[in-house]
Amino acid sequence: MQITARKLNSFLFFKLPSAFWCGVRVKTIDSNHCVVTVKHKWINQNPFKSMYFAVQAMAAELTTGSLVMLQIKKSGKNISMLVANNNGNFTKKATGRITFTCNDGHLIEDAIKQTIATGEGQTFWMKSIGIDEKGDQVSEMNFEWSIRIK
Repeated sequence: MQITARKLNSFLFFKLPSAFWCGVRVKTIDSNHCVVTVKHKWINQNPFKSMYFAVQAMAAELTTGSLVMLQIKKSGKNISMLVANNNGNFTKKATGRITFTCNDGHLIEDAIKQTIATGEGQTFWMKSIGIDEKGDQVSEMNFEWSIRIK
């Protein structure tokens, strides 16, 4: 099965329903980057009438995790993946449609090659940036992924 935006959105519905119902959607994905959007609405807001930080984290993590899944699929190996650490900075209230983009797909191939060659787990950091409709950055999230051969 090829990993596409449409298939990832179906995956959300069945495996991550909280993200799906909050409006998180994959827009595009290729080997190097992934774009996910989420629109501020009643179901995903905080008491301050902006998007709850956890919804932003779900969308940001999806940009990075989708790229990891895509590269694992391309490798043809049985490799596990897990978020080992994360951090984020929130620079502006998130309202309207927020677009998260990760351009770190190139980092994964090397880590997969290393874990296949050595049999040892590998870790790497990936960044996702959230931009509002005006083009202003609202958040930056970093995720440390851990992969290893099963």
